[in-house]
Amino acid sequence: MALTKDFKDTIKARAEVDPAFRRALLVEAMNEFLADNIDVAKSMLRDYINATISFEPLAQKLHKNSKSLQRMLGPSGNPTMSSLFTIIHEIQKAEGIKLTVRVE
Repeated sequence: MALTKDFKDTIKARAEVDPAFRRALLVEAMNEFLADNIDVAKSMLRDYINATISFEPLAQKLHKNSKSLQRMLGPSGNPTMSSLFTIIHEIQKAEGIKLTVRVE
């Protein structure tokens, strides 16, 4: 099911004012990657980027084309591990956090 514009605007508005919410979106996206729910994870990461730093500024920091990044995280995108972790690294810097993996 595609997200409606109103829903995406709601996510963006909350992400702008709630750092815990932003971080939770990012953590959940990473958990989906680790659970091998790649399509869900890419969608969540794309929503996180749209709600926070946006693709154009991210692309500039990575010296990549923003459309290329959007396609990479799109439904048929297939990012390399290098590209994916470069994106995640830049997001961590922008968010001011360091993600780690913990055994439970």
